[in-house]
Amino acid sequence: MTTSEASPSGRWITAERARGAGARFVRRGGILIPFLTLFIYLSLVSDPFATKANLLQILDQQSATLIIAAAGTLVLVAGGIDLSVGAVYGFAAVTSAHFGLHHSAGLAIALGIGAGLAVGLVNGLVTTVLRINSLIATLAMSFIISGCSALITGGNLLVLFDKEAFGKLAQTEFLTVKTSIWVMLGAVLVIGLLLAMTTAGRYMYAAGGNAEAARLAGVRVDRIRILTFTISGAAAGLAGVIDTSNVLTAQAAPNQTLTFTVLAGIVVGGTSILGGEGAVWQTVVGVLFIALIGNGYLLLALDPLYEQITLGGLLLIAVALDALTRGLLRPGVAIRQFLRRTQRTSRSP
Repeated sequence: MTTSEASPSGRWITAERARGAGARFVRRGGILIPFLTLFIYLSLVSDPFATKANLLQILDQQSATLIIAAAGTLVLVAGGIDLSVGAVYGFAAVTSAHFGLHHSAGLAIALGIGAGLAVGLVNGLVTTVLRINSLIATLAMSFIISGCSALITGGNLLVLFDKEAFGKLAQTEFLTVKTSIWVMLGAVLVIGLLLAMTTAGRYMYAAGGNAEAARLAGVRVDRIRILTFTISGAAAGLAGVIDTSNVLTAQAAPNQTLTFTVLAGIVVGGTSILGGEGAVWQTVVGVLFIALIGNGYLLLALDPLYEQITLGGLLLIAVALDALTRGLLRPGVAIRQFLRRTQRTSRSP
């Protein structure tokens, strides 16, 4: 046994390292345990759950959410937040449907994705150039974009009749798997590689971890954040176009549920709401974990009213765990402070 291990200071350092390793595991891979537990449980209690048809249906239903959440991970890692994705998703859907009624399907799809990209670029410029908090900027943008969508549709449901042309993006199959799933897998893979294996991805972590230190190190933080918002907008546009191709209709309606589901999936997956921590694969597991909960409620015929309560509780737990593993949440200290205040209050006349 070495001196450092035998000494109190050595034991303290070893304990600190162990706690640090445990915190890193919770942040980076903790979602795998509940995900696998839920998957195995549903496989045992529900015969239809583990069938190919059901699992592919889950992936198809979550294609849009996974694409948006993967790109949203970049935004959170870089220190921002995008609350406009639901509105951008709807805006891209009605834009592609509007042009799909009068022009080729290829042009309509490109314009739908381009519309999302343009909104994302504006989000990035507003938050960096004008220095407006990203939460407020993107929330305001969601109202603006929802209004633009309503103007495009005139309050009507847009129906695409050229099913064969526009539906090819999502409704056809390759190797018995719908193209919407293939498109989702390709988009998520590209975004994941961008974050994990490129210089731009390392700069995103630096910008979210400590923006001032990153600037001093030569990282162009504003450009990196603009890039993340632009990718987020383009991803929301792609997701909107995919779902339009699936159902061949589009309507101007606020989609706040999608925004909540995306953020919940990212945070539950382990990406820090404070920036600088996270990975796209974690977000994928987080989104699918939430999808399994919904699928389980359906297959087991449970009361769907409790599903929202479950999701809200999961989100609170995920944020609390993030704060706890970063040392921002100290229950012991908080309890001691509360007891001291209680004692002082009881002693006072």
